[in-house]
Amino acid sequence: MTSVGLLYPGHSAEDDYPRIAVLLDSDIRLPIFHTDIGEDAHRVDALMEMGSPARLAAGVEELRLAGAETLMWACTSGSFVRGWDGAHEQTRELAEAAGLPASSTSFAFAHAAQALGIGRVAVAATYPQDITASFAGFLRAAGIEVSATRASGIVTAAEVGTWGREQVLELARAGDHPDAEAVLLPDTALHTVAHLAELEEALGKTVLTANQVTVWEGLRLADRRVWAEGMGTLFARPEDREWVPA
Repeated sequence: MTSVGLLYPGHSAEDDYPRIAVLLDSDIRLPIFHTDIGEDAHRVDALMEMGSPARLAAGVEELRLAGAETLMWACTSGSFVRGWDGAHEQTRELAEAAGLPASSTSFAFAHAAQALGIGRVAVAATYPQDITASFAGFLRAAGIEVSATRASGIVTAAEVGTWGREQVLELARAGDHPDAEAVLLPDTALHTVAHLAELEEALGKTVLTANQVTVWEGLRLADRRVWAEGMGTLFARPEDREWVPA
């Protein structure tokens, strides 16, 4: 049994995680603690507060008692908004508080792309333009080239959580770029897990989404490698990965 503890801000698309657990069909547990989101706004000051040490520390002990072996801050904007160094400091503080290996969804995107040998990506974001640009800057700091960005201008996670299949597919298509080896959908408030296979089929390339990479990163920290159908290229066996760059 491997248990990845998830600190998830508020309530939007956390039902992606039980779906992932079913698709993995393995001895994986994904206990969730919902952190206090504060003001629901994709705005720098609100996102800085949402990812503050006090808000994150609130769920650490509960997840430890739930048997978590690794800890994930299941939020992208609440980490990359702090910049490369600030995001590292955030996860270091979380690891120290938990006494466990810890990471965040922002680093999960960087590590997943690197693991797949992907060097050029397009970003299809629900965020406003300035927040989208901040994520692109974070990826560049990780050594990943950003070929294009698409900002949808959505301010609240609550609204993002209402998006369905057609909106998710349209976002991915609109954000794609011919030079990109993969398309990244960075918001953990966006329901994407049910659409992973369809997204990759529609775009003909790897698609990485926030809740998908969050679980992958938590398992990576626990030294677990898991293959699963329906979870996209990231969880496909190497011989079955159609879209990975040669």
